Amino acid sequence: MKIEEKGYVNPDALVSTAWVAANYADPAIRLIESNEDILLYNVGHIPGAVKVDWTSDLNDPIQRDYITKSQFEALLSRLGISNDTTVIFYGDKYNWWATYAYWVFQLFGHTNAKVMDGGRMKWTAEERELTREIPSYPATDYVAKNRNDKPVRAFRDDVLVHIVEGKPLVDVRSPGEYKGELLHMADYPQEGAVRGGHIPGAKNVPWARAAYPDGTFKNADDLRALYEQEQGLSASDDIIAYCRIGERSSHTWFVLTQLLGYPSVRNYDGSWTEWGNGVRLPIEK
Repeated sequence: MKIEEKGYVNPDALVSTAWVAANYADPAIRLIESNEDILLYNVGHIPGAVKVDWTSDLNDPIQRDYITKSQFEALLSRLGISNDTTVIFYGDKYNWWATYAYWVFQLFGHTNAKVMDGGRMKWTAEERELTREIPSYPATDYVAKNRNDKPVRAFRDDVLVHIVEGKPLVDVRSPGEYKGELLHMADYPQEGAVRGGHIPGAKNVPWARAAYPDGTFKNADDLRALYEQEQGLSASDDIIAYCRIGERSSHTWFVLTQLLGYPSVRNYDGSWTEWGNGVRLPIEK
């Protein structure tokens, strides 16, 4: 199914692998690959794509927070991205880290951004072109907006208020994590929190339920059936999504805000590594 046939509120938030194959050489766009496995880019990437490492490029090296405005400007200038460049994100893990990078870019107001539907998995499954050549672009003089976390980012105190007010929280982790049986996904080291469980009142809607097996996002009717008919959410809700460190919940944030058009959804990137370690923070199992 073509993206424009999927019924999204904002179909321009996505591009297809076919569109990327036909347009990756356009100087007005910049492909950004962002993966959990930071070595994948060097194994092979879409021609012209640059790499954004979610750990070293987007996160402050000392404090658990994101980079500053000046650091963001330096990053985009180094990657040859100007203020009017259209950035196209893609990556591994069903685009977890692509949507995470997309979300971080929103903190600085770079809204001229899209995600390649299906990500790296779909591109390679279609046996499309990969290269090991690292592109080099002339540096730009990127000027970012002041970082504004409030519209899209939630903090611990925001979550506490949400609990008191009975507003919806969406836990996008696996059922085992939600129930407190695991501290991370299966087959990962069980680390990062000293307590398991979920934030009181949170609905468990695992992120992967929003995607088809080929990595593409489900169409709007299927997404509404999942979030609205099954879970009782609506576009009028003030929603906070979370996972373990904010990457899986950025995927859900993207679905709700960019594909379904929900105007008030925030990603709690502190997520379970903060909540599960917080002294006297309430937990349910």
